[in-house]
Amino acid sequence: MNTATTPARSDPLPEFYYLANFRTALAWLSQRYADLLSIEEQAFIDHFALLAQPSQALLVRMIMRRGSHFRLSKLSYAEIGDCLQAAQPLLAHNWLSTEALLTAEELAELLRKDEMLSHLTLPDQRKSQSKAALSEQLVALAQQPQSFRQWCPALDDQLLSLQISELCDRLRLMFFGNLGQDWSEFVLADLGIYRYEAVDISPQSRGFQSRQDIEDYLLLRDLRQQAEQGAELTAIVAPLLAFSSNNPYLAQRQSRLLFQLGQQLEKAGELEQALALYQRSQHGQARWRQVRVLELLGRDNQALEQAEAFAQKPGSDEESQRLARALTRLRRRLGLSQSKPAKAFAEVRMDLVLDQPEHGSVEWAVLEHLHSESAPVFYLENTLLCSLFGLLCWEAIFAPLPGAFFHPFHSAPVDLYSDDFVPRRQQLFSDCLARLDQPDYPYLMLARYQEKYATQSPFVFWQMLDEPLLKLALACIPAAHLRVCFSRLLRDLKANRAGMPDLIQFYPERNSYRMIEVKGPGDRLQDNQKRWLNFAAEQGIAVEVCYVSWRA
Repeated sequence: MNTATTPARSDPLPEFYYLANFRTALAWLSQRYADLLSIEEQAFIDHFALLAQPSQALLVRMIMRRGSHFRLSKLSYAEIGDCLQAAQPLLAHNWLSTEALLTAEELAELLRKDEMLSHLTLPDQRKSQSKAALSEQLVALAQQPQSFRQWCPALDDQLLSLQISELCDRLRLMFFGNLGQDWSEFVLADLGIYRYEAVDISPQSRGFQSRQDIEDYLLLRDLRQQAEQGAELTAIVAPLLAFSSNNPYLAQRQSRLLFQLGQQLEKAGELEQALALYQRSQHGQARWRQVRVLELLGRDNQALEQAEAFAQKPGSDEESQRLARALTRLRRRLGLSQSKPAKAFAEVRMDLVLDQPEHGSVEWAVLEHLHSESAPVFYLENTLLCSLFGLLCWEAIFAPLPGAFFHPFHSAPVDLYSDDFVPRRQQLFSDCLARLDQPDYPYLMLARYQEKYATQSPFVFWQMLDEPLLKLALACIPAAHLRVCFSRLLRDLKANRAGMPDLIQFYPERNSYRMIEVKGPGDRLQDNQKRWLNFAAEQGIAVEVCYVSWRA
């Protein structure tokens, strides 16, 4: 069990907690984005501040709920009181409407089954019909959008529709730097469900430096959504290739989308278009994909030239591995001499024949077979070393560098997987790794664990790591092994945090350990696992590959 506890809030939240949070967000935006706000956005902030508290509260409640259309009968909040009265100033500002046009699909979501039978004329109105069947009938009638009152004139209810969803989305985008997070982040933090590292965020640290940055983000989001919804890719590719931004955050998003669309085009056999997108993308896998597409196009000489050029300075261990394979294939096909292959790691193999368990994975079966009180085994896969790295290098990871944090609810730096993440923090990471040379580093990491427990981190898996396990790991894994593993992580944080062996077995009496990669019947080592095993062999880290077969 964890000796530390998640800092959950026991006392109830204040009555208007959500309104206080929204006011805080607007003040934050006014302080940091005043020069980028549109006339409409600034007017909203100014007029919102002048509203009576019930009207402010009602609007925020609606903003934070899913959808844009709300029946008055469903808006019931004790602290607000009469919601129709509170809505009057919002209607006057045209932030709400009672006459919004609803499609048949939108209407079906708002009505109960009995209301559909009572207030709509449908071809089949048997009570045995499900609501889904009634909704299908309504949609099939293909009626034009109408107001709620026109759809159901006899229904004793009103509809309030939010008219400023796009404006609120833009404000949310400026605050969070993305549209993946929403205002519930405040509530989760208030309740203690999420705990975030307190980073000193200067007024100059923001995700967008110009109004064009905001429009560019929305453009990229729109293109991505079109692709996800199955739009014609050629209509998306042209504006994506024409896109250009000096904002590193946006350029990274463009590269990722270019790569994703390139993959779709490659799968569809549109190889020339896929190649054009890979060539424009800075995604970590785009270069070796270029080589692969050139092979598929039958342009082996050009593929070889590219592969040799990229291999001179590979961007990652994965790229180096894939380029080496491509060079072998291409040289063989072109009748050229092969370079001397890299020495393969000497696999230490363990073979087990076990009873197949009724429940649980093959990894748990091996764990139960090998575990003993004097040599405990844990199924931790990638989580242990990543967690130890996150604890040791906490200050470097959460360093308040410009462009790394935009608001108080970041679980990781925005630039975590960018090419310059480590170079920008090189001295900080060097200082963190240097602590491993000091005999008291285990006490430092244990203190860090206790201080930061349950704080959001891109590397520390709190649910997998308790204090006894942390102490055991620090006692059994030598500092030299931690240093080389952490240095490998820093070479490619995204790729090298995966592929580590499934199990780890500790031998406390002799302060040592071994790692075990488990393979069930018919399972094979994956590329990232091979890279990790090769690295471990080079560094003298004890790793075995356990091949399991089941008893008949």
